[in-house]
Amino acid sequence: MGRDRSSIYNLLSLLFLLIHGSIAATGQDLAVVSSSCQSHCGGIVIPYPFGIGKDCYLNNDKWYEVICNKTSGNPVPFLSSINREVANISLPDDFGIFGLIQIKNPITSSSCSNREELSLALNVTGSPFFLTARNTLVAVGCNNKALMTDVKPQIGGCESTCDLGFGRRGQNISCDGYRCCQAKIPSDRLQQIGIKIESLDGNTTAAAGCRVAFLTDETYSQSNITKPEMFYRKGYATVQLGWFIDMSHKMSVDTGVCYSIYLDQSGYSYSNYEACICRYGNYSERSFRSCLCNSGYRGNPYLPSGCTDIDECEGPNPCGKGEYCKNILGSFSCKSKRDKTLPIVLGISLGFGLLVLATGAWWLYKFIRKQMEIKRKKKFFKRNGGLLLQQQLISNKGSVEKTRVFSSKELEKATENFSVNRVLGQGGQGTVYKGMLVDGKIVAVKKSKVVDEDKLEEFINEVVILSQINHRNIVKLLGCCLETEVPVLVYEFIPNGNLFEHLHHDDESDDYTMATWEMRMGIFVDIAGALSYLHSAASFPIYHRDIKSTNIMLDEKYRAKVSDFGTSRSVTIDHTHLTTVVAGTVGYVDPEYFQSSQFTDKSDVYSFGVVLVELITGEKPISFLRSDENRTLATYFILAMKESKLSSIIDARIKDNCNLEQIIAVANLARRCLNLNGKKRPNMREVSTELERIRFSQIQIHNEEDDETMEIINVGDPWSVLVTGSSSNIITTSSFRRNLVTIGDH
Repeated sequence: MGRDRSSIYNLLSLLFLLIHGSIAATGQDLAVVSSSCQSHCGGIVIPYPFGIGKDCYLNNDKWYEVICNKTSGNPVPFLSSINREVANISLPDDFGIFGLIQIKNPITSSSCSNREELSLALNVTGSPFFLTARNTLVAVGCNNKALMTDVKPQIGGCESTCDLGFGRRGQNISCDGYRCCQAKIPSDRLQQIGIKIESLDGNTTAAAGCRVAFLTDETYSQSNITKPEMFYRKGYATVQLGWFIDMSHKMSVDTGVCYSIYLDQSGYSYSNYEACICRYGNYSERSFRSCLCNSGYRGNPYLPSGCTDIDECEGPNPCGKGEYCKNILGSFSCKSKRDKTLPIVLGISLGFGLLVLATGAWWLYKFIRKQMEIKRKKKFFKRNGGLLLQQQLISNKGSVEKTRVFSSKELEKATENFSVNRVLGQGGQGTVYKGMLVDGKIVAVKKSKVVDEDKLEEFINEVVILSQINHRNIVKLLGCCLETEVPVLVYEFIPNGNLFEHLHHDDESDDYTMATWEMRMGIFVDIAGALSYLHSAASFPIYHRDIKSTNIMLDEKYRAKVSDFGTSRSVTIDHTHLTTVVAGTVGYVDPEYFQSSQFTDKSDVYSFGVVLVELITGEKPISFLRSDENRTLATYFILAMKESKLSSIIDARIKDNCNLEQIIAVANLARRCLNLNGKKRPNMREVSTELERIRFSQIQIHNEEDDETMEIINVGDPWSVLVTGSSSNIITTSSFRRNLVTIGDH
């Protein structure tokens, strides 16, 4: 038939199909399966008309109900009507009239165990299931006679023996009696069958050995037969059942749009436009229906519009050379490529033009974005005092190499774009990241949270000054980056954390860093030397303003390094103090500075005195575990000294193995540093010299009891203490309405 005639025929068939489907749909309800119905169980697909749960299988007919058993942990599908585990369910197709369901059927055995072995017949009488001709009876074992029962009027079976003179042996020889035998079931579409095992010699005792027999749809030969014990331990064999839809009751499956074929008629034909085909017949005085998706369609014919067209043109070209594939309902057609050349050329040209346009737009976007980024960095650089820094570097050529200005790109690469995995610590002023520069040097990058634009000039001046500080006990400021929204500072990286962590670690792990007095004495000397350098040996006197144990870092040899100059200030030679907003950490802040807002070098001395006491006692600077009058460590220590109870407050970790004379000498020095009258405190150079003397010389103990010069700090007046976190993060309020800003970058 020519193509034109075929097209007319297909068009008429499609028109008939639409009219026929509309009429049928009005007289019969469609099968509606809820989307909430479970479609799988244990990796097995459960297609309609089978289903799991109420209203998920055909007419709630128990024959089609599948139970998904989850009691053993892994979901297992069972055909509830015959209590058999399901291995597979398939819909009818071009290769068979009926659908197929594979079940796991128990194996019949004899003399394989000590318990009585019963054989259960497979009985599906009255159901839409039947045994297919693919199933065979297989028997394995010596002296084995297997019989099929419940099959009337015929009785069938087979015999197997282990007699070496019986049967053939080889890799591909079927089970013909040696070690195993097989027999076909008597007729197709059986609904009941049982298996019985007997002995060839009539011996029914265990002496005959383990023997098994079973129905199966699998093929066995002497090459893949194992010992009968293996089959017994497995416990089942797969059996293939055919299934159909019984038409003896009302159907809720709409097949009105399917082409009907009666198996007793001949000469029927149908076109590719028929999405599904339903075949009708009779079996055991029962009428049945079996539907399948037509060739060129796929899906489930028992669901409304369940069969959908397959696009044959999606895969390799099924047409000949010089032709292209065009999909049609249920099939495809082949067209000459000449008819397609012009659209292809136009399509390629248009696509290429769009590609060039898109590429150009992308590069333009990248260029504009790069220019905007450059402008943004220049804006930040100028706003953050970059021009002032350049002037400072030019005016002081000898220090040009000492103050390094990093680009934002360098620091982003060093910190992996400021990744959270690189965070070393967070505090009130900002976040500190661990970074690695291109030369492999490890650094600490401090990214501030906010910036005070009114103090940028002061900030730049101090960056230049601090970057020139070169002392082994001071964390080196390597440089800064001004291309970001807020300035970023770059310090040398100190690997062993801060003093507070080692002195007051809360976990139960052993930390022997602070276990010796010699180690603590070395830390005293290191800190004092650093502060003495800042106060008197640097180009300009520099007041730290936040001396505390969290700002004292320990390097790889546990030498102390003073860090965190976030609140530090430099002063000119002719000035003796700074007047500022009170800043620091409660427990370390000089009470005299707190009341007057005038910070002097003696204010750092007071804070250092608290650190001395902290290392002697192992106590935190503020503790709510102590009584109210001893809330601050300074008060607690001075009261103990006044009452001559120094030995009772020495840290237990060093008490039994220490130089008591040195401890008393350091305690007396700490007491002088904690004098409420700043003028009566020693300066840091005197403190450093005294500590060096205590460390290396014989000590002459002078237990000072100058009650007139040593005042007790009253924590209740004039300041009150409010807890906001750990003892090192405390904000104080003053009756003088001054704010004490906590710097907690640790």
